Amino acid sequence: MCYDTPMDKLEKKYGKYAIRNLTGILIICYAVGYILRFAGGGLLDYLTLNPVAILHGQVWRLVSWILIPPTESNLFFALIMLYFYYSIGTTMEHVWGEFRYNVYIFGGMLLMILAAFLATLVLWMTYGGTYGMDVVEQLAQQISPFFSTYYINMSILLAFAATFPDNVVLFMFIIPLKMKWLGIFYGLWLVYEAVSSVFNGMFYIFFAIAASLLNFALFYVTSGRGMRLRPKSMGSSGSSRFGTAQRMAGARTAAGRTGQQQSPKIVPHRGVTKHKCAICGKTEVDDPNLEFRFCSKCNGNYEYCQEHLFTHAHVK
Repeated sequence: MCYDTPMDKLEKKYGKYAIRNLTGILIICYAVGYILRFAGGGLLDYLTLNPVAILHGQVWRLVSWILIPPTESNLFFALIMLYFYYSIGTTMEHVWGEFRYNVYIFGGMLLMILAAFLATLVLWMTYGGTYGMDVVEQLAQQISPFFSTYYINMSILLAFAATFPDNVVLFMFIIPLKMKWLGIFYGLWLVYEAVSSVFNGMFYIFFAIAASLLNFALFYVTSGRGMRLRPKSMGSSGSSRFGTAQRMAGARTAAGRTGQQQSPKIVPHRGVTKHKCAICGKTEVDDPNLEFRFCSKCNGNYEYCQEHLFTHAHVK
């Protein structure tokens, strides 16, 4: 029996406020960050997520830390990494919808800010009484670059692997590898890095990793089956390199050529149901395993099953 998850209820109420193409905006922020890093001058030091500086009035750091890009000294690999995260990010934005993707990204950012403040609190409790606040301020500045979008990006990869476990990517551009194995590898690596950071006295890394994993876990629980949409039903199973969005666009084009692209229509159905596709008329009674979503681009409350969510003509 289909039911509304907490995320479904939030989407119906606040979905219209979602930011479109959030992945592209983040990539632009990373690009600006890389420019500032390669330009030198130490400007990035005034943009990091440093709670001590924030409490001293530098409130812009609550937002400017998003510009701090994942650490990468080689420009070529930096561009490859940006392309990689843009590919999986835009795919997730198309599959989940703009609102859910917004919640996932901004939820990860809020948890990262909380992690930075908790790490600073530990610094103060550990060194404040013995060495004074001057030492705490210096240490807080030193660890602030670790609270960046790097681990948020890693959580996006985990979400992609959970949604498309059978998609195949070329690991290191050579080895074909299913996303579920890549996701398991990165998940285990994050756990190992978190545990080892505690034993090595780098507890701030533990807080940063914990924030990203907690964001993934919270979203997975609150989204119910929404995180596990079946790629096969949307034409994304099999071997591909992040071609989900392209295939969905291709499906819309093919439907237009064959005259199969349909506008919403009223299809009679017996009985009272909670969900109903505006295209085919299927409900949870016809198939309890069907996923139903409202389209944020249609003018009105039109609900579609997973087979027509990405192929219908938007109502304007």
